Amino acid sequence: MASVRERLSSARVQAFIGRDEELGQFAQALAGDPQAPFAFYVFGPGGIGKSTLLRRLADDARATGRLLLELDGRFVSRDPADFERTAAPFLDVPGTVLLVDSFEHCQWLESWLWQRFLPRAADDSLVVLAGRLAPQPQWTADPAWAGLLSVRELGPLSEEQARSLLTTAQVVPQLRERVLRFAGGNPLALSLAAAARTADWNREDVWAPSADVLRTLLSGLIGEVPTPAHRRALEVAAQAYSTSEEVLAAVLPEEDAHPLFAWLRDLPFMESTHRGLHPHDAARETLAADLRWRAPNAFVTMRHRLAEEYLRLLREAPEERVWTVTDELLYLFREGEIVARLRTWSREDEVHDRPLTPDDLDVVLRMATETEGPASAEVVRYWAERQPQAFSVYRLVSTGRIVAFTARLALPAPADPEDLATDPVVAAAWAYTEATAPVRPGEHIGVSRFTVYPERYQIPSRVIDLSSSRAQAESARARGRAFGFAVWRDAEAWAARVKGSLTDTGARPRVGEHTYGVFGVDWRQVPVETWLRHMMASTSVPVQAGPSGVSRGAFDQAVREALAHWRDPGAFAACALMRVRLAADFDEPVEELRDLLRRSVDDLGRDPRGVRARDAVTAGYFSGAPTQEAAARRLNLPYGTYRRHLRQGLDLLCEALWEQELHGTR
Repeated sequence: MASVRERLSSARVQAFIGRDEELGQFAQALAGDPQAPFAFYVFGPGGIGKSTLLRRLADDARATGRLLLELDGRFVSRDPADFERTAAPFLDVPGTVLLVDSFEHCQWLESWLWQRFLPRAADDSLVVLAGRLAPQPQWTADPAWAGLLSVRELGPLSEEQARSLLTTAQVVPQLRERVLRFAGGNPLALSLAAAARTADWNREDVWAPSADVLRTLLSGLIGEVPTPAHRRALEVAAQAYSTSEEVLAAVLPEEDAHPLFAWLRDLPFMESTHRGLHPHDAARETLAADLRWRAPNAFVTMRHRLAEEYLRLLREAPEERVWTVTDELLYLFREGEIVARLRTWSREDEVHDRPLTPDDLDVVLRMATETEGPASAEVVRYWAERQPQAFSVYRLVSTGRIVAFTARLALPAPADPEDLATDPVVAAAWAYTEATAPVRPGEHIGVSRFTVYPERYQIPSRVIDLSSSRAQAESARARGRAFGFAVWRDAEAWAARVKGSLTDTGARPRVGEHTYGVFGVDWRQVPVETWLRHMMASTSVPVQAGPSGVSRGAFDQAVREALAHWRDPGAFAACALMRVRLAADFDEPVEELRDLLRRSVDDLGRDPRGVRARDAVTAGYFSGAPTQEAAARRLNLPYGTYRRHLRQGLDLLCEALWEQELHGTR
């Protein structure tokens, strides 16, 4: 009997359509043709089939018995040394095939790869890079690489190939023409359409031509989500950079994460990576936009839950995971006004940071002298001797050249007189704490004292991005941190950039010829969790509010509160639901609103799919059962099953009452 891997490979071969030239050229290279390329670079827009092609090439390479290394650019370290360790067999084992997917996410490695890594490949090795961006022109124009490098831009499938794909996927003939008119030759769009059941596409208008192809396809593909729990899992995957079963369990603690994760994994637009499920980029953007429009309050709520889980990981995860978690956290807020002002998300001149070593000190001091003057350089020397661990040195990934340094000081209370006498900026920070909220013994302040990047001095850059990420991770993990401060020379410009995240202390200390602005936050007054929620509030996510000014989330909470007090008229009269539009015109508000709740629950049973949900809500809130376990026993249901029906009933009830709140119908 064939192995699972062999059966998967066979299925991929049978389902694979097109890309004959790419497959043929790679087959020549596998066969050892001396005229064949050594390096293959495949690029094109999202959804064009790059990952599908790489999986097929991997199967072909594996079939020849070659050692295969598969890397995902989304999870490649910023340090070339880490990449080299991971891909070490490519340099040592003849015939190794290295495949790097999503290369645009580690594009900063490109120069280093061409110059330093690929020339050291073992004999007969092959490499395939696939990403959204074209390679840098100096490599395609370099005569030395002319016979070794093949660059291919993937385009849409031809009409004949698209028809073949739909035929192979067993799309019924009467739907093929409409699918082709709608999806064109986009492989992802065609695959999503092919994965949908015939019943999902029984309306002619679903296939009407539209610029928003993927959004409509996703809507048709997903159709009716099995349960509200599945819908919440989809909301997690739409926002989290990658979704693991652990993340699902953490942000949906009331659900059984295992079947939800399995369902997500089977969706055709999900890719499995070593960190979890990663929606195809185009699919994620489409799905997130749809969820934001369809359920804005759920979108915001899920973002809060994810933020809280990432914050927990920032404090508790091992050191090597901190950067990953920080990136995931900031990814949630990438559209926010505050984050957008502060971060570039640029991959140009990509850098990685390392601790300061004695050999780096001369370069660091020279940079400080060039940008801030000799007086500042002496302060750098002072802190490098006092707190060398506070310094990070940034090197270009492509060449290894040092281009920047930063220093994040941790200063315990009380202030050291020598520090105050040596560094006017640190003295100003301590003076601000004394004037506003003194730091107690056992507490400390953090000062991002230096950010020196001569080529992009004190303007948003990748160096500032990385230093900011580290500072945020340290703030989240630190114990006893009272204040956090950042220091910038162009005080007025940075006052505008950090507005809403840091307070301008008003201090403008002078060091040598320059003055500096000092900006801070008191973490005792604004806990990190509160600060992050404020960052979330800066994102342009609309939150639907009803005519009484109550948001959908608050309304749902009020419904649940009212149900909990339904049997106690006195407590019911004080619940928040009494103050919404639903109850505004009642002559006897308490009794009539209680009656409305009871009738609305009964109405759930009009749809056969809502009968069990109705029974669960009735047993839980109207029957007098003292606990949910007792309510489950009355229905002769396992507790987990009862909880699932109860959650569905509550979701359906809140949706029905919200419609009445918005439109005034009962």
